[in-house]
Amino acid sequence: QSLVSSSKWLQNYGLKRNKLSLSQILSQVGFQHRKDYVTTLGKPVASRYADGLFPQYERAQDGSVYNLTAKKELILHFVDCLIGAIELYKQRMEWLTSESRQIFGVIQEQCIVVVLDFGTATPTEFDLCRDALSMVLVEQVIQISRFNLIRAAQDPMKWQQECTPVCERTVKSAVTWLWKLDQAVSHTSPAEALLEAMGDEAVSS
Repeated sequence: QSLVSSSKWLQNYGLKRNKLSLSQILSQVGFQHRKDYVTTLGKPVASRYADGLFPQYERAQDGSVYNLTAKKELILHFVDCLIGAIELYKQRMEWLTSESRQIFGVIQEQCIVVVLDFGTATPTEFDLCRDALSMVLVEQVIQISRFNLIRAAQDPMKWQQECTPVCERTVKSAVTWLWKLDQAVSHTSPAEALLEAMGDEAVSS
């Protein structure tokens, strides 16, 4: 039963090609208990020859019944496969929810503009924001092709006039610019900063 429960969970994560979905496992560890139409009765009737011969599993989704015939060795093989797959997904989830990815998600685009709107942040909040942004620059932006930073203000402040190729030098320059920003901004205009970011045709996000 725990094997079946695990396979249901993993089916939602696209493991069909590895033959670890519930249907694929059931087809390898047994055979479906069939019904056939009996003319004299005028209805489908299930065969009874397997009753009591095999353990049976009924799928909640469609009510189909499988007779389980696999030997213990094959069941243990699937248990090992499922445990290994679950461990991989645990590692993936830990990675996805660690460091800058926990705050920003995973940046997949190759040319981005980060729009900064600190609003009425306190000095402590302002520093926390800059810490987080520095982390995403060093951990994720370094992996893409081009980027820029724009701070929302009455007159949006750009780190560069247009998206700049990524390298260690440009990322370090962006972090330095970020930490030189003055907290006090009399008026923020996030919409204007977003329009400014979208004005660069190379930007994908």
